[in-house]
Amino acid sequence: MTGKGHLVKKGYDKIAERYQADRRVFDHVKELEEFVSLLPKKARVLDVGCGAGVPVAKFLMDSGIEVLGIDFSENMLKLARENVPKATFIMKDLTKLDFANNSFDGLTAFYSIIHVPREKHFPLFKDFRRILKPNGIMLVCMGPDEWEATEQYYGTNMFWSQYSPEKSLQLVKDAGFQTIFDKILERGKEKHYWILARNKK
Repeated sequence: MTGKGHLVKKGYDKIAERYQADRRVFDHVKELEEFVSLLPKKARVLDVGCGAGVPVAKFLMDSGIEVLGIDFSENMLKLARENVPKATFIMKDLTKLDFANNSFDGLTAFYSIIHVPREKHFPLFKDFRRILKPNGIMLVCMGPDEWEATEQYYGTNMFWSQYSPEKSLQLVKDAGFQTIFDKILERGKEKHYWILARNKK
C-alpha cells in the first residue's frame, strides 16, 4: 500500500461513523435500480470500497443479489457487518484484487476510485474487466473534474485523485467496456461522474 493509501485507510478508520451518517442522504436508488435490472437472476456482485455497507450493499441484498464487499478500513467493515449482516465483507486493498477471472456478474465502486492515485485507474479498470464475467455490468463513480489533492475532511487528512470525465470515460472504454450511460450527477449536494458499462469480452 502506498503512502496515500495508508493516509486514506487511516482517515476512514477515524471518521467511519460520522461518514456513514452523512452518506445516508445520498440517494442512488435510480442508478442502482438500473444496475440491478441488467444483472442475471441470482447475480454475484463485488462492491469495491464498500464502506459501511449502506446504501449500496444493503440495496443489492434487498434486491436478492449476493454481495461481497471489500474495503481496507477495519472500522468501515465493522459497520458494514452490522448494517448488512447477510452480506459478506472482507478486508482488501482495491488496487490488489486477487479474485479469479470471471468471478462476478456485476461490480460497483461508489466514492472509492477517487481515493486511488489516478495513474492507477487504468490498471484498476482492466482488473475490473478481468474479474467480471463476459457481459458483466459495472457501475462506478468518478470525479467531475481533473483534480488531485490532500485536504482536511471530517477533521482528518484525506487524499483524492481524479481525471476529467472525458479522460475517465476513455480509460473505461480502453479497458474493454461498452458504455451504457455516463453523466455527472448531483447527490447529497456533491457532483460526481457516473459510468454504467458492460464488459465486452
